Amino acid sequence: MQPRQLCILGSTGSIGESTLDVVNRHPDKFVVHSLSANASVDKMLQQCLTFRPQQVVMVDAKAASELSQQLLAHELSEITVLSGESALITIAESEQIDTVMAAIVGASGLLPTLAAVKKGKRVLLANKEALVTSGQIFIDAVKASGAELLPIDSEHNAIFQCLPMMSQQHVGACQLADNGISKILLTGSGGPFRTTPIEELAQVTPEQACAHPNWDMGRKISVDSATMMNKGLEFIEARWLFDVAPEDIQVVLHPQSTIHSMVQYRDGSVLAQMGNPDMRTPIAHALAFPERIDAGVPPLDFFTTPSFDFEQADYQRYPNLQLAIEACKQGQAACTALNAANEIAVDGFLNNKIKFTDIFKINETSVKKFVSERVVNIDDVMVLDRSVREFAQLLVDELTMTNVKVK
Repeated sequence: MQPRQLCILGSTGSIGESTLDVVNRHPDKFVVHSLSANASVDKMLQQCLTFRPQQVVMVDAKAASELSQQLLAHELSEITVLSGESALITIAESEQIDTVMAAIVGASGLLPTLAAVKKGKRVLLANKEALVTSGQIFIDAVKASGAELLPIDSEHNAIFQCLPMMSQQHVGACQLADNGISKILLTGSGGPFRTTPIEELAQVTPEQACAHPNWDMGRKISVDSATMMNKGLEFIEARWLFDVAPEDIQVVLHPQSTIHSMVQYRDGSVLAQMGNPDMRTPIAHALAFPERIDAGVPPLDFFTTPSFDFEQADYQRYPNLQLAIEACKQGQAACTALNAANEIAVDGFLNNKIKFTDIFKINETSVKKFVSERVVNIDDVMVLDRSVREFAQLLVDELTMTNVKVK
């Protein structure tokens, strides 16, 4: 069997680096054809030295120029360096690649991921925002092109693994009820503030929010985990991936992060996918599917694994989770607005402009303002996304001024 030709969108991030770690263990199965990053020149240079891709995209033009010079100094002038967001689409839809790892964080990953889908690629979806912001539009594109969509988020990959083969073959149109499935159980750790007194959350720092107890993730996703917005976005993603109503998805807090998610069947059976909390497991599963390959992850040791705890999510502690679930029920405009506002709000928090609890205020206000917008195609999605970001940024600026006056 010929090795798969890979394009990794977001190769210098957490998921991208884990993907390359798995690939490096199986040089006979995978060839890295193209890589992309925003501006991380040093990391990208090391990846080029190791994997020798044919094409690299640095979205930032200055970073692209710097990388070109570095590659020339290392006698790697055969690697083509492109720049700009449009170049992401170029490498994602290239006829020379058959598999795309979509690992760009945020809505900026939507268009290149959609481009890969429209070309019928095997798309390994780590960019949950693509489905959150475009939902039915994205799934319709998958159906039209015959693209193979495989989930990378540990929860969605776990659900996928617990589905019967018939459902696995029709991601986006799984018809779970016809296959005896009654509910999806979406697990979440509860983040670093699961037991923190609610009245203390306003004083949380970015460093505290990024210190996840189980997973090693990027800063934006770590904050989303702390607010449980990450679980809310995953809720919306699960609705589209597995073609289920919001009422058929239940969030279950599981602090140990050993059970990654579960599927409940009509006969009373519950299938769970378990393992150590390491993203290389779902990445390896999707890269080689349906084959199983070594991911470099130690096997789960049941004699040292902590006992399993399960709790209901407290919406007073996690208002962003409830907001996301309601947005899922309200429709596409609410979901698109929620994601855009949250990206602006989290950025404001990470830059010490707003409080941790202000993230919810910005998200809620933005969803209420834009919930009734009309979204029927990808252009509508992009227009709405821009409008919400501008509005949310104004809210961040207002709260920044208020917080400065209070200090």
